[in-house]
Amino acid sequence: MFYRAVAWGPCLIVAQILCLQCLYYLSLGVFLTFLVGTRVSRMSLVYFFDYAAVTTSTVTGWCVIASFLLSSFAGAGIMLHLIERAKKCLDFSATPYIIHIFICIIYGGWPSSITWWVLNGTGVAVMALLGEYLCIKHELREIPITRFRSIHYQMVVITPKEKVPFQTVPPV
Repeated sequence: MFYRAVAWGPCLIVAQILCLQCLYYLSLGVFLTFLVGTRVSRMSLVYFFDYAAVTTSTVTGWCVIASFLLSSFAGAGIMLHLIERAKKCLDFSATPYIIHIFICIIYGGWPSSITWWVLNGTGVAVMALLGEYLCIKHELREIPITRFRSIHYQMVVITPKEKVPFQTVPPV
């Protein structure tokens, strides 16, 4: 979608990072709304950015974990359409999680929960590996080539001065 012939374009890279980050948080918000929003009386940013919400001791914590993992799968699909290159998937999948770590540190302090670190490490791995797999499958698709243009010739009339009434010329 955003791929160009230019090997390094900082504006393109920044635009891809911003789009990926926004769509990642959008998908996370959708999954949190459906999985956690039905269990709690009021949704807040705690479920996005506070490491204490990621716990295995409550059902709500498991719903938060499931939301983060599902958003990793969604992020891989987003990368298929946004990044389109398998060799860039690791970089572009680690970037939203690095930004997420910084936001979590600003919001609630250093994440001291091992569950939070395992979840985010698993999320990066799922997003990178699945995104790379999907991009490789996309890159290895056959290129459709129509045979109609290569066989079809058009008839061109040549003026009588050259004494050749008709000549077949391949299409341009």
